[in-house]
Amino acid sequence: MNPPVEHRASESARLVLTGITKQYPAVLANDNVSLTVKPGEIHAVLGENGAGKSTLMKIIYGAVHPDAGDIEWEGQRVTIPTPSAARRLGIGMVFQHFALFETLTVAENIALALDEPFDLKALARRVRDVSAEYGLDVDPQRHVHSLTVGERQRVEIVRCLLQDPRLLIMDEPTSVLTPQAVRKLFETLKRLAAEGRSILYISHKLDEIQELCTNATVMRGGRVTGHVDPRGETPASLATLMVGHALPEYQRKRHEKGETLLAVDKLTIASADPFGTSLLDVSFELKAGEILGIAGVSGNGQAELLSALSGEARASNAQAIRLLGKPVGKIGANERRALGFAFVPEERLGRGAVPSLPLSDNALLTAHRQGMVRNGWLNHKAMKAFAKRCIEAFDVRCGGTEAIAQSLSGGNLQKFIVGRELLQAPKVLVVAQPTWGVDVGAASFIRQQLLDMSARGAAILVISEELDELFEISDRIAVIARGKLSPIRETHETNAEQIGLWMAGLFDAPSGSIVDAQPVAANA
Repeated sequence: MNPPVEHRASESARLVLTGITKQYPAVLANDNVSLTVKPGEIHAVLGENGAGKSTLMKIIYGAVHPDAGDIEWEGQRVTIPTPSAARRLGIGMVFQHFALFETLTVAENIALALDEPFDLKALARRVRDVSAEYGLDVDPQRHVHSLTVGERQRVEIVRCLLQDPRLLIMDEPTSVLTPQAVRKLFETLKRLAAEGRSILYISHKLDEIQELCTNATVMRGGRVTGHVDPRGETPASLATLMVGHALPEYQRKRHEKGETLLAVDKLTIASADPFGTSLLDVSFELKAGEILGIAGVSGNGQAELLSALSGEARASNAQAIRLLGKPVGKIGANERRALGFAFVPEERLGRGAVPSLPLSDNALLTAHRQGMVRNGWLNHKAMKAFAKRCIEAFDVRCGGTEAIAQSLSGGNLQKFIVGRELLQAPKVLVVAQPTWGVDVGAASFIRQQLLDMSARGAAILVISEELDELFEISDRIAVIARGKLSPIRETHETNAEQIGLWMAGLFDAPSGSIVDAQPVAANA
């Protein structure tokens, strides 16, 4: 890796940042950062969660104002006071955390980002055309509250592409996309770069960086620590550059599976959402000391299954879900947690944490049984102590227990939410998208914590769209498609090819019999 260099403006550069600095009360997010992006370049920005990547991107997009430093756009020094000003320059951004209004339709949300007059019906047609062209299936008439996380990601990307930007900033754009959608997106990005557009790309998926990007800037602790051509590196070497040391290999402690702690028997629930997916005769058992992984394309019943397991949705038959031998299909989330159940939802902000509250208050949300409530009164000392314990045990980079949840990077907030649930030592843990938007070091840490918890006898269900993740940590694996669950296989007895067939709903097809099978699209 080359040492940091001072970037100078040139006629060939589209964007030049010089000495960008941003200080928050508790952290120096950007410290004298310089960066140059040229036309036709796909430029990666690498770093751990909290390294300052997202803050830097928001500065470029006008959502955050720097305390010091200069920005030059196509040879001219500029000030970018607002995202609207950035869009007028030709800068578009796809955020890691979605900026969508739940009660509006997809088309209405996209309209809010347009700076020129529009006709809503004509815009809806444009949304359909662009989403079809780029392989990002989006229905412009659907309300955002009915969309899965993966579907919302597609909306963000389509909204940005409709603005026809000359510089496209993408912050973890593939976190919840299917492998097929990722391939289509890569084709699109390469085509955009070939047309002379510039792309700033943030991703913790290092294989993506290697395949897609021609240059990379590495950040650590808010500073640029070097530059590298990712095509000449390996995922291991890139990970080392990001975190400053080699990642440890997963440690699997030998242990025996125990009794069945969670049993789902012919669970059938009609989706309350007209665009959702109903569950049809879903059955499985989860034993103490095992991790069961469920793969699938977003929108195929994952949200409905999670709601049923967590107690947010009730089954008509109490016996359809048994927790520690007790029928719980008709009881709510609080009663299930009292039995030893814990849950990590796929959506961090709004479901896993209240964005505007400090971490100490967010600890109270699910861990109030840990001595935080006495005789109906909140024990703030216990709340802060638990939050501090979580921050320290899970290496959450933040300004302390009173840091506001939405001030944390996505990965650090995920570590806090996962840590909050694990520290309660649940008997049964259900986790959705455990490492979504989390850097390689933090992802490795979270997966190791899940392995350790299963070795201590907990039963863990992981629902993820990351096949690599499921194969790394699961003892058994299955697929959910169109609301039905595939057969369950020991992980070592199956492979990605067979799982891919199952993602297309082809549960009975022998591996390799259908070469061009595609995963089931949401709401197919």
